[in-house]
Amino acid sequence: MPRILVIDDDPAIGKLLFNHFEEMGYITHRVVTSEDALNIAAIEPYDVIFLDVRLPDGSGLDIIGQLKNTPGRPEVVIITGYGEPDGAELAITSGAWDYLEKPFKLKDVTLLLMRVIEHRERRQRNVSQNALKREGLVGQSPQIVNCLGQVFEAAQVDASVLLFGETGTGKELFARAIHNNSRRADKPFLAVDCAALPETLAESVLFGHERGAFTGAHASQEGMIAQANGGTLFLDEIGELSPAMQAKLLRVLQERVYRPVGGRRDLASDFRLVAATNRQLEIMAEEGRFRTDLLFRLRAFPIDLPPLRTRKEDIKDICDYHIGRLCGHYAIEAKGFSRDFFEAIEGYDWPGNVRELVGALEYAIGAAFAEPILCPHHLPKNLRAKIAKQTITHRNNAHAEQEGQQTQELLTLELRLPPFRQWRVDHINRMEREYLGALIAQSEGDLRQALELSELSRSRLYDLLAKHGMKLG
Repeated sequence: MPRILVIDDDPAIGKLLFNHFEEMGYITHRVVTSEDALNIAAIEPYDVIFLDVRLPDGSGLDIIGQLKNTPGRPEVVIITGYGEPDGAELAITSGAWDYLEKPFKLKDVTLLLMRVIEHRERRQRNVSQNALKREGLVGQSPQIVNCLGQVFEAAQVDASVLLFGETGTGKELFARAIHNNSRRADKPFLAVDCAALPETLAESVLFGHERGAFTGAHASQEGMIAQANGGTLFLDEIGELSPAMQAKLLRVLQERVYRPVGGRRDLASDFRLVAATNRQLEIMAEEGRFRTDLLFRLRAFPIDLPPLRTRKEDIKDICDYHIGRLCGHYAIEAKGFSRDFFEAIEGYDWPGNVRELVGALEYAIGAAFAEPILCPHHLPKNLRAKIAKQTITHRNNAHAEQEGQQTQELLTLELRLPPFRQWRVDHINRMEREYLGALIAQSEGDLRQALELSELSRSRLYDLLAKHGMKLG
């Protein structure tokens, strides 16, 4: 059943949308501030979020990215006031699905919602194991499922794809998945690391050269573009290309022809381009370090790859997959994991992402040798030291944040004393939410255990959970 969150401080509009979605049979919650929205979206996975631009504690546009990265990876629909074209434009460029302009008609809301839900359901079907070849792309988190849905869609056409992602997020794996699921799957897939490509050789490597074109060119040589004919060319770290090479690559994408170094005529190559970067190409374009027209050509189909720290629920599946693969490679018996092994690695942020995790797993296999179970002490010593430091730092930061929040509340109370009833209700609600969150975590979502720990009746517990839009399990 689709889940919907309405974020609007206008009582009339908020209630109108809430009642409408409830009548349609959808699970619906409503909040009025950015803070409450981020808190509830971090706990409850939503499919669609209707977000007002003007909220009591800031602009809704500022939290679009944060909302889209919450567990449900929801689509966000912006609610904007009449005559606010800049807000509508910024909403779309910030990743919103679409926008509603006040005043709106409920039939328009219904049509928009149906399109979003149908899109999400179709994407979910498309990324099933039977529909998508996803070798090496492990996980079932909403973040990875969303990316795999985009991979499936990109594979249906020949438009250029631009993969954005931090180092180690698996950009080449995603590029191969696009190729393997496309009509070009039986043709070549060639990968070029632009960061490792010397500027003096870049043109020759990509376009090839004729005999005698330069010193040392004793024979003609085909370039990557020619070799990728009919297939896919993957240019990793494309932001490292020089301005001269950017201009030449743009011409190839526009005209679909190239000229080898020293050649006298243009040659054609039917290749599909997938590019990747961990740099901010938009900023580079604004600064004149990357061609804007090339950026437009490259990002016909942009895909943002999530860092591992935002999808830690996938870590166990990733470990199972790669431990099985590595043990098979080294012809040793498959190894299991101790419980504290996952507690350790899930508490780490993995700045090197999946690549760093796989490297740690390979080290652990060597350190364990004949031992059948992998434990935290099998991990690299420097990694264990970072995990210990990060765990303590996170704990200290959480404590400092709590103290800072309490101090700020006292200062606010001194500066502008609210009515006692309002102050009491706000604090009770916050404490109830904190208690319920801790109760769900400690009971691991088990109803019987939650009732024993809280000493609440079943009906009272359900009332509190419903009040705060939370649930067990």
